Amino acid sequence: MSSRTRFLVRRVGFYAATLWSAITLNFLIPRLMPGDPASVIVRQLQKQSGQSVPPESVEAIRKLFGNPRANILQQYVDYLNSLAHGDFGLSVSRFPTPVSELLAAGLPWTLVLVGTTTVLAFLLGTALGIASGWRPGSKLDGFLSPLSTFLTAVPYFWVALIALWLFGLVLGWFPLGGGYDPDLYGRPGFFGSVLYYLAMPAATIVFSSFGGWLLGMRNMMITTVSEDYVLLGKAKGLSGARIMFRYAARNAMLPTVTGFALAIGGVLGGALLTEIVFAYPGIGYLLFDAVGKRDYPLMQGVFLMTTLTVLLANLVADSIYVLIDPRTREGGR
Repeated sequence: MSSRTRFLVRRVGFYAATLWSAITLNFLIPRLMPGDPASVIVRQLQKQSGQSVPPESVEAIRKLFGNPRANILQQYVDYLNSLAHGDFGLSVSRFPTPVSELLAAGLPWTLVLVGTTTVLAFLLGTALGIASGWRPGSKLDGFLSPLSTFLTAVPYFWVALIALWLFGLVLGWFPLGGGYDPDLYGRPGFFGSVLYYLAMPAATIVFSSFGGWLLGMRNMMITTVSEDYVLLGKAKGLSGARIMFRYAARNAMLPTVTGFALAIGGVLGGALLTEIVFAYPGIGYLLFDAVGKRDYPLMQGVFLMTTLTVLLANLVADSIYVLIDPRTREGGR
């Protein structure tokens, strides 16, 4: 077995153990919260009918959604068995819709939002970081460094609220919420409507996140430009652009690849808050609705999908890192 394969096998084992831990926490956390899904359903029925629910009906509801006071080990085994069959249960707040259907409807919206903003922020921040770090102390660096420090401290939701107030309410350039124009659903202008509604949530996330990429890349570039191979390239008379991109930036970007995957978790968390502010129809808005209505099955489904997305992104980043950095393989030998 090659060193590359051994490294990847170890990483897959690590992520498998992490996934099991996440599934276990996903099972336990909702059960530590006060209340249970059956109680929510009972209260809804009592409010609608104005009468108390018979005990046999309450027992039937508990069998359907699970009794949190039942044997915890049996609940855990039943939960793992349901996950193995792709069954996330039924939504309490949107009964009797399966959680899997709600996730399938909301996940594409979040993936488009997170995927678009992560790539744009990475490209913008990395490009500006290369330019800033190549000539530290220049006017460009003097402007970008304080800007990146400020942007890394700005919360996503704060930027979202300011953008919603300014561009949505005061100027009226963008809609105040939603993911598309309902009047255009299924019509030729639907795709343009999706992009129009996506613009402001995506811009707020990019604005809040590209500063971290800029600052990290700048610091790595400052370290790299003093390396011997960069000085050798200058001594050989190579062009500045070739030295900057082929020598300095190429090596400075190696830690950024790992940071790219790690940042997906932060960007995803920021996207969930942004979805709540803009009422964007992704899994963040689903989670907000589920927490308010004690919809445990839906909460568990959202948490699990978020965890799987972050773990998968980190696994892909580790795999790419092995391919682009020979030192990883040499270290394995």
